[in-house]
Amino acid sequence: MNRTINNFGKAITNGVVIFIMNNNINILVVEDDEDINNLLYKILDKQGYRVTSAYSGSEAKMCLERQYFQLVLLDLMLPAISGENLISEIRKFKTMPIIVISAKPGQDIKIKVLKLGADDFICKPFDTNEVLARVESQLRRYTIFSNSCNKNDKDNILVYEDLILNRETVEVTVKNKYVPLTAREFTILELLMSNPNKVFTKSNLFEHVWNEDFFCDDNTVNVHISNIRSKLSKINPNTEYIHTVWGIGYKISDKT
Repeated sequence: MNRTINNFGKAITNGVVIFIMNNNINILVVEDDEDINNLLYKILDKQGYRVTSAYSGSEAKMCLERQYFQLVLLDLMLPAISGENLISEIRKFKTMPIIVISAKPGQDIKIKVLKLGADDFICKPFDTNEVLARVESQLRRYTIFSNSCNKNDKDNILVYEDLILNRETVEVTVKNKYVPLTAREFTILELLMSNPNKVFTKSNLFEHVWNEDFFCDDNTVNVHISNIRSKLSKINPNTEYIHTVWGIGYKISDKT
């Protein structure tokens, strides 16, 4: 459930106040206990966050592949894929905060998950106000970090309408939803977005991406362009991001 309300937090960096609109923040709750999952959903939704619930490690992994999240609340004892394994998978590609909420006892467990890549650990049973405070704290730090990175290296982020490509994290999103691209699909899209309005021939694209000589009857580029278009259109079918210039090639912008 997504709601538009006026809830917000704020972070201060270099003397500048950054307002964090909660209704623009996606949070994934991964908890197999239905009552606890519902409780976390309700307290976060009440604050205006966009909340998605997952009840197993495999369901959470699927959500992370399809959508962009700014924070994950994660239980450890999950069916299919454990919380520990899920942390390792997330940290291969993503940097968003992960808060573990678990009844697993012992200091060793806390140390283990923090070393795996979790950012915080909350013991069950938990206080809901503490959960909200820790969520706000992690989002504040993440927002400051993200803004700092963007200022220091704006070239890492390429944007065309609601399509965003992040060179540093090797992620592509449309309408804040994650687009699962292969390495070559990512490289093709990166090249097109780096040069808006420039038309690339199939030969240009092939030789840049594959580092091999292009043969005129090779259909490889067309197949990859088609795959990229298909993945983007699944999220936003109303926008054509990659345009065909008939008889020449492809470009990212519709401007002539």
